[in-house]
Amino acid sequence: MTRLANAFARAADQGRAALVTFVTAGDPTPGATAAILDALVAGGADVIELGMPFTDPMADGPAIQAANLRSLAAGTTTADVLAVAAAFRARHPDVPLVLMGYANPMTRRGPEWFANAARDAGVDGVICVDIPAEEDDSLGEALRAAGLGNVRLATPTTDAVRLPAVLEGASGFLYYVSVAGITGLQQAATASIEAAVARLKAATDLPIAVGFGVRTPEQAAAIGRVADGVVVGSAIVELVGRHGADAAEPVRAYIATLKTALVAARKEVA
Repeated sequence: MTRLANAFARAADQGRAALVTFVTAGDPTPGATAAILDALVAGGADVIELGMPFTDPMADGPAIQAANLRSLAAGTTTADVLAVAAAFRARHPDVPLVLMGYANPMTRRGPEWFANAARDAGVDGVICVDIPAEEDDSLGEALRAAGLGNVRLATPTTDAVRLPAVLEGASGFLYYVSVAGITGLQQAATASIEAAVARLKAATDLPIAVGFGVRTPEQAAAIGRVADGVVVGSAIVELVGRHGADAAEPVRAYIATLKTALVAARKEVA
């Protein structure tokens, strides 16, 4: 069983959703990222998404766009991201790490090079936000050959006609983007999320993680009652933006509140 599969299975065995967290590599600097990643683990994150900085993060809202700019201004490169990942893996051998980003940095030197380099750095999966599933042959095949999860995105507009293409070749987990648009600015109604998760679960055995707009423990708990995982990103990135190199403890404390809410969420309705 892979680290990703283990993380979701362990959470399910404990009667809760997995907590999936996102930060941008190199924000505020590559050197500071290690302490922030350690804080995510200390707070209780089950899976970590590590964002690869890019000059045009079109799917992201203001907070993550700003994080990308801070990271790039600090000189962060793809090699730096992979080094951060490798160092994380050495410190945390059992915590799944997923790289999330855009096609350009992932394919610039060829998808095979990227997939193999990510595997060698101890990465478990990849989310590429701007390659449609129907056009994912080269990167998807490289990820499969390297033994990495190919985490696909589904949205409220992913209908029954397109869903099979999204699921074809997907692995690790399925990331349901609960609202259309950019990250961090809004949150979907819980009822619509519950219906969407049920529809996706009828089509795949992959764990369903739901994100975009999750900020408070109450929001995390509501989603955690129906989904296999809850993804939190912009709220964490905002803490990093606010506290900079001193963000580790505020991040740890915030993650702990989310984890506590997820642990209690399903017990409250049992």
